[in-house]
Amino acid sequence: MSSSTTTTSPSTAGTLAAGTVLQGVPAVAGVQYAPVIRPGSRPRLDADAPAPDVAEADRPAEAARFTAAAGAVAARLRDRAALATGAASEVLAATATLAQDRAWIGAAEKRIGGGAPAVTAVIGAVDQFVTMFTQLGGLMAERVTDLRDIRDRVIAELTGLPEPGVPVPDVPSILCAEDLAPVDTAGLDASLVVALATTLGGPTSHTAIIARQLGIPCVVAVDGLDAVPVGTMVAVDGTLGTVTVSPDPQTAAAAVAGSQRDADLANQWTGPGATADGQVVAILANVQDGAAARAAAETPAEGVGLFRTELCFLNRDTEPTVDEQAAIYAEVLNAFPGRKVVVRTLDAGSDKPLKFAGHPDEANPALGVRGIRIADGNLGILTRQLEAIAQAAEATGTSPWVMAPMIATPAEAAHFAGHVRAVGLTPGVMIEVPAAALLADRILDHVDFLSIGTNDLTQYTMAADRMSAELATLTDPWQPAVLSLVATAAKAGAAVGKPVGVCGEAAADPVLACVLVGLGVSSLSAAAAAVAAVGARLGRVTLEQCRAAAEAALTTASAADARAAAMTALE
Repeated sequence: MSSSTTTTSPSTAGTLAAGTVLQGVPAVAGVQYAPVIRPGSRPRLDADAPAPDVAEADRPAEAARFTAAAGAVAARLRDRAALATGAASEVLAATATLAQDRAWIGAAEKRIGGGAPAVTAVIGAVDQFVTMFTQLGGLMAERVTDLRDIRDRVIAELTGLPEPGVPVPDVPSILCAEDLAPVDTAGLDASLVVALATTLGGPTSHTAIIARQLGIPCVVAVDGLDAVPVGTMVAVDGTLGTVTVSPDPQTAAAAVAGSQRDADLANQWTGPGATADGQVVAILANVQDGAAARAAAETPAEGVGLFRTELCFLNRDTEPTVDEQAAIYAEVLNAFPGRKVVVRTLDAGSDKPLKFAGHPDEANPALGVRGIRIADGNLGILTRQLEAIAQAAEATGTSPWVMAPMIATPAEAAHFAGHVRAVGLTPGVMIEVPAAALLADRILDHVDFLSIGTNDLTQYTMAADRMSAELATLTDPWQPAVLSLVATAAKAGAAVGKPVGVCGEAAADPVLACVLVGLGVSSLSAAAAAVAAVGARLGRVTLEQCRAAAEAALTTASAADARAAAMTALE
């Protein structure tokens, strides 16, 4: 749709010309054409506006009023979580927990105790933690959007204003916003909100995760999106990462129809994974617990390529026992009896601290003690987890593979592999650190498989926080430098006949999945909702086409050029 259009930038002002193409970062593939809607207005905030101190005798009542407002917001979020399912339910429940987190609640109460009105106290307390979370980076930085959303909802409750949020449109519409809080996206009706576009956010943000679950196109970090008025007809292309303003209706309708044909083909795909000429590529699912694994088993997924085990550790004051862990692991193994399940050992630290692990305060936690490095100071956590995985394997009669996150050297890989083999399991490692990709051949001397985590590999390769909205174009997994490292790891695996898979969000992009196969990747693991689309797309191209697309992408100098070159080669 862009052959006769122009591009624009954040400086765009006034009315945008028909056919203007706004460039963003693709998050979920697909095309939709509909009018723009935007979230309802949020309370106007001015922390410096003069406000009389609350009389000392009235401060307990003001504190109680604040506590009741925060409690009401949290209760509504919990109610919505109970009605939602899957990732939406988890996101809403996490936001409800944050709404009553003692840290910011205590900071607000302290301000009220000093005489600040409740609204002023809420603004000041949230600003304090926004600054802290932003400095921490990673997932903590992403919680900034959540915390600001909670702030606005609590203020609305305190002042009697309508609760802010997304309107329910009368006709299918495209939701555009500067950013979207989890609570905004988690309850969306995909028949009415048919696509998402945001000015901020990254390809692994909550907005993208929920859009993927809903199966609707999504583009993030869109330059100039704020200038698009409500009601404007736009076409969102989640494959190209574009938002076209007032496009030609016939051209837009044709693009939507083509996207729908792709979706119909995906819905008909039943597996197993292979290219059109028979090159076998296992299509697996990423899961975090038994419920997610059972849902994934309802899709054509052939197994689990990434079982994130850290959820049974997080928000715990004490380490779960071996028996507790084994019961959780067994649920996932039972969902895929006799099929491949890859278990990742605890990936905590940085933005996912463990209360019981004694994490030191670090100036740059994303480059600190996280993942396998936690075992350096507390080996028992790793050995007990491996014991639990082995116990679950014996109880279910399965043979899971086990991999470690954040491996950086062959020596670390060897050390981990020794512990895994000691309990009778198959060892592998994550390739998330550029050093590991560069030394993949030597790491494979010690382990039986590799799994590339493209989310972290991208942020470490590009020196860009993957949760930073400002750096979303750098953290696009289409970056040629990242693809080069994937190619290096895949080549090392092929040389010794050991499998190399991808389990990062890159595997959920059907076009990029073809490129990854062309680079030599032997399996792809993605969110369950993306499995069919990836398998169907791969089944329509030959291995030679995949290799041509990979070669074309590697010769480019930017993520956008890599994507365009690959699409041309595949078509």
